[in-house]
Amino acid sequence: MSTTAPPAADGLRDVVIGPSEICDVQASGRLFYRGYDIHDLASHSTFEEVVYLLLYGNLPSAAQLSEFNARLARERTLSPEVIALLRGVPAAAQSMDALRTAVSSLGMWDPDAGNQSHEANLRKSERLIAKMPTLVAAIERIRDGNEPVAPRTDLNLAGNFLYMLRGTEPDPLYARTLDIDFILHADHEINASTFATRVTVATGADLYSGAVSGIGTLSGPKHGGAAEETMEMLLSIASLEGVNEYVTSRLTGEKRVAIPGFGHAVYRAPDPRAAHLREMSRRLGELHGDTRWFQMTTAIEKKVDELSNTPERLAAGKQPIYANVDCFSASCYYEMNLSTRLFTPLFAISRISGWCAHMMEQITFKRIIRPRAEYVGPREQTYTPIDKR
Repeated sequence: MSTTAPPAADGLRDVVIGPSEICDVQASGRLFYRGYDIHDLASHSTFEEVVYLLLYGNLPSAAQLSEFNARLARERTLSPEVIALLRGVPAAAQSMDALRTAVSSLGMWDPDAGNQSHEANLRKSERLIAKMPTLVAAIERIRDGNEPVAPRTDLNLAGNFLYMLRGTEPDPLYARTLDIDFILHADHEINASTFATRVTVATGADLYSGAVSGIGTLSGPKHGGAAEETMEMLLSIASLEGVNEYVTSRLTGEKRVAIPGFGHAVYRAPDPRAAHLREMSRRLGELHGDTRWFQMTTAIEKKVDELSNTPERLAAGKQPIYANVDCFSASCYYEMNLSTRLFTPLFAISRISGWCAHMMEQITFKRIIRPRAEYVGPREQTYTPIDKR
């Protein structure tokens, strides 16, 4: 048996780690959750229904969904101990750092702590999904010097988050936009954070440990920071008139510079999620009587396509570049007056559902994830005693 590791794949690109029934990301621009097209889910479903699908493997009946919603609503409240922990977070701490620590603390207070059965993990998953919006809203309000707002049980997850954040009844368009956004971000196969969660629970660690791994991975700007970076780009351009110069300066010349919100590691066609948030960005702009962020983003999209997806570049084997999910989520969040520091925590509120589904699937494999490295360092070195170096 050879002990030589197989050739390295840069960044593990296109390396299949194992089978999965949860999410199918196709390079042709198709995305499915357990076989259901993302366009159908975003157009007709709710986030809660999608969460049920991810966790339980099938769409719920009306009765099942009603009971599921009731269970989630009952689990939204944070214990006084967790609130006290949030009050002690340093003012300069990043929101994702506070969220990571808070989620870790939830594991110690969970009534199923130490129980690794599938039934217990389903209950833990529901608690995590229910409490994540409460944590993010509480972190933001405490940071601003305000008291946390207690969750309501009569609003859906997206609407309740907006209520807890502001303490006022959420605008229906805001609530629906965020609901769609959560559907679109719920899962995306073996991305960096999902892989981290699966690696963690494959060792026998619990779901909370896996969730902490996911949050830590998502906090990195190369994974979870794209929407924030996209909005910062839009704010720096400031006007529709500045779009052409900005894009041209980055996509022409000897060294091309990536445009935030564009390109994807898997898709070789338009990101199917972008279409839905493009429409919501337009509707939000029209609601406010100011569509500049939508217009700027669509203008950037058009200019990127003009400069990147030319017949010459594609014939030369260059990867086509299209708007990804972060391109329009940025302006949607901003239109709803959400701070840019909330953009990545919003991602976590949604993605915890996919993480939980993947972690439970990984646990059933009963096998640790142990990749290899391609060793490229020196060999057969001679040890020299310290007194002779």
